[in-house]
Formats: sequence, structure tokens, C-alpha cells
Amino acid sequence: MRRLLRNERASEIAEAALVMPLTFLMLLGIYWFGRAFNTYATINHAAREGARALIAQSCANCGNASPTFANVNTVITRAMQASSLDPNQARPIAPSIPGICGGGNFTSNCTSSNPGFNICSNAALTYLADPYPQVCGVTISFQYPYQFWFPFTSLNNQKIWLTAEVHMVGEY
Repeated sequence: MRRLLRNERASEIAEAALVMPLTFLMLLGIYWFGRAFNTYATINHAAREGARALIAQSCANCGNASPTFANVNTVITRAMQASSLDPNQARPIAPSIPGICGGGNFTSNCTSSNPGFNICSNAALTYLADPYPQVCGVTISFQYPYQFWFPFTSLNNQKIWLTAEVHMVGEY
């Protein structure tokens, strides 16, 4: 009986049976969190490209006219599609800006396009109470869903909304 209790031949198999699932879950987590970070970077890149297109003085694709919200929508959509993201899953969110330059209201200077991007021109990027003059520019804001697949955890099939909000000042 002592000889059987001292025998350690099968202990490696038991240890591997305990360690391998944990290692697999850790590697799976690294993959899915990396993919979430990639998606977040992609939607922020798309929002920056849209803001850059909107702040431009003229648009070469528009016959050297000022870019419209439809042109900006196309730029954002193409940037998302280049990374295999579906722009139709985006939903607009209200921008975190103090208001519109020169008064005005959001409805005349902002649009929630289809797909769901909130695009605002002539946005006040600073408050009037700041010691510096008010800065005007453009802002683009939207959310994009990301769903984890992380079995045996509370994150499995959990949907989170990744937010992209870009403010850009034009140099005139």
C-alpha cells in the first residue's frame, strides 16, 4: 500500500488536466480582449477620418465644394468596412460638447445619419466661461457593439458598446 501511495507516475497527467483549461481560457481571453481593442481602434480611426473630411475646406470627390454630411458618412462607412466592421450596427450618441458656436441648436448643425453616426459641424469645443476664447470645430460620435465569446465566464456572449467620439478644430 505504501508503494502505491508513493508512486507519482500519473501525477503529471492530473496536473496537466488542471492547468491546461486555465491556460486555454487565458489565451482565449487575450485573443478576445485584443480583438475588442482592435475594434475600438478601428471605430476611432473611422471617426477621425470623418472629422478630418468634414473640417476640410473643400472636397476633391465633391467637385471642390465643401463636404456635406453625406460625404462624411461615406468616409466613415468606408473606413469601417476596410476593417470588416458593419457600419449598420453603429448607433449615434449625443456628443459631449457644450453647444453650438454662435448660439444655434443641435438640430441645425448635427445629423444622425444612417448608419448611426452623429455628425456635428460648427460645434463649440470649449465653454464661453473659459479664460480662452471659444473654439469651434466638428465632432463625430457613435457607439459600436462588441460581443465577447468567453466560455465558462460571466463575459460569455456579453455585448458591450464601444464609444468613439472625436473633436477636431479646423485651421482657417
